Amino acid sequence: MTVSVLIVGAGAVGAFYASRLALAPATRVAAVCRSNYKAVAANGFSVTSSQYGDYEWIPSETFASPEEARKSNIAWDYVLVSTKALPDVSDDSELLVGLVGDKTAIVLVQNGLGVEAPYAKRFPGATILSAVTVISAEQTSPGTIKHNRWTRINTGPYLPHLDDGRGPTPRDKQAVAQNDVFVQLLSAGGIKDASAYSHSKLQLVRWHKIAINASMNPSAVLSAGTPNGAMALDPELYMHLKGVMDEVLTTAPKVLGQPLPREFATSEAILKSTQKNTSGSKPSMLLDWEQGKKMELEVILGNPIRIARAKGLEMPRLQSLYALLRMAQENRDKRKEKGKL
Repeated sequence: MTVSVLIVGAGAVGAFYASRLALAPATRVAAVCRSNYKAVAANGFSVTSSQYGDYEWIPSETFASPEEARKSNIAWDYVLVSTKALPDVSDDSELLVGLVGDKTAIVLVQNGLGVEAPYAKRFPGATILSAVTVISAEQTSPGTIKHNRWTRINTGPYLPHLDDGRGPTPRDKQAVAQNDVFVQLLSAGGIKDASAYSHSKLQLVRWHKIAINASMNPSAVLSAGTPNGAMALDPELYMHLKGVMDEVLTTAPKVLGQPLPREFATSEAILKSTQKNTSGSKPSMLLDWEQGKKMELEVILGNPIRIARAKGLEMPRLQSLYALLRMAQENRDKRKEKGKL
């Protein structure tokens, strides 16, 4: 029996994982492309990786839009979404209308907190798998993917009813089984560091990654383009980054009602590792700022603040970063609009 996977948002991360999933036996992987459609439709993807070597991958089908994918009438087992999460710009769950069947699992490989909610609202009966990845990959030109380092991905079923005391439902076992199969597909594709987590542990992982993203990404923008490694080596910025990380890491257990697992890296360990990063690579939020694009402010900063505040908790360091960057983005966008007049 063939497993059918559709990638929505076949940029660097989505295309890389798609190329690995396609190596799993009896698995067809299709892609919905945007700006890279012409290149991919003509030649597929070209991937370079120090870990996996250089290779080509041609999707089983290449679609220019979700509408084209809908017209194919293919029943998808998994729909993997790897678009940027910008709820202040658009509700990307709308892209999946007509693509999600009774047995389809939606896999969200996106940064931030609260990214699952729009999909759960639009598709209340569907399985949603929440995924957190640590990966360095970039699309250097349309259809050309450079995988730099790291390929860790953790996935878990999104079961929010377990958080508010409603207890398990009959569909939970199906969600867990679909999650296990997805991780098996990743493993079969050569992703050694792919793990299946429970709902509660995966949400802890999301908060832990927020400690990294919410400290380094905004700070890279506000410090006028300083790479992560350089920030971690600067004494004052080190203290700032550690303060933001610790604020998140101490708030998360209070929000989720359980401690962070002991194997999760401390702020000191994260920063020590970051100091070794001499590549000069820029975080995605900084790249978005430099290119005049919308930044993932809501899911990385706004949502964590609101989720904590709903529990009576404040995160003043995060709130300061959010307030400053949100206003900077608004002012930049206003200047752009005036320039068009």
